[in-house]
Amino acid sequence: MLSTFGLCLLCVGMVLSLALPSYFLVRDLRSRGVSAAATVVGVDSKPQYVKVRLVSSPQVGTEVKLWDYAGMLPETQTGASMIVTYDPEDPSRILTQSWVKDPPTNLPAYGTAAIAAFFLSGTVALVFRRRWILRNWPSDASVAGSAKAHGSRSVRLTKP
Repeated sequence: MLSTFGLCLLCVGMVLSLALPSYFLVRDLRSRGVSAAATVVGVDSKPQYVKVRLVSSPQVGTEVKLWDYAGMLPETQTGASMIVTYDPEDPSRILTQSWVKDPPTNLPAYGTAAIAAFFLSGTVALVFRRRWILRNWPSDASVAGSAKAHGSRSVRLTKP
């Protein structure tokens, strides 16, 4: 029981680590973000990063890596143009404008939440099963009484 509950708590922690940073980034960019045009200057093949250069803002020429949203980055290629929204106090906090307006579905967080719900339901099922067994388990006196009623011999558990 404790292990399934521990796995549930682990999954809840993973959900929070996947969902909260992205949520707070989008919230902050919506409230105080500045939109600007940018040119993609580097993309990893997987992509693990997308590097952009701001071209129309007070931060002209600044090159920064786009912030990932729950481990996801927009599909793009080197030389492409895009509109980004960044935090003027910290230009490294940057997302594409379309993701700030309408964030993509956070599938890793939803999947991990489903796994957490599975482990929580398993824990609840184990608790109820254990309670049922403890309530309905025959006591030693009732087992001995039923053994004598059927004419069988009792077994000694100690040596004479």
